[in-house]
Amino acid sequence: MLKNPIIIKNSRVPALLSWVMSVYAITLFPFVFIRDEGNETTITHETIHFRQYIETLIIGFLLIYLFDYIHGLIKYRDSEKAYYQIRFEQEAYSNDLYDDYLEKRSFFAWLKYKV
Repeated sequence: MLKNPIIIKNSRVPALLSWVMSVYAITLFPFVFIRDEGNETTITHETIHFRQYIETLIIGFLLIYLFDYIHGLIKYRDSEKAYYQIRFEQEAYSNDLYDDYLEKRSFFAWLKYKV
């Protein structure tokens, strides 16, 4: 089983998806697509999502992500706030600056974050 995603730099995928919202990088299991060369913070952030995909058997990630986003839209009536309140994004943004986070991350770490 893959431990890390397949990273595709200088990808057009984020630009193609930006008709909905501005996308710099996106994880679509098992790939991470980045608009340019990326940086360690972005790669860590997207690798956290990759691990979340694995923990939720891929489809679970998509369902929980969508549920959290819709819940946030209803609760906050603000798409940006709804995005940042997605529990997967909370974990990734809270830890993407730590170089050793991926090594010490526990399984299902995203469960401690609330929508």
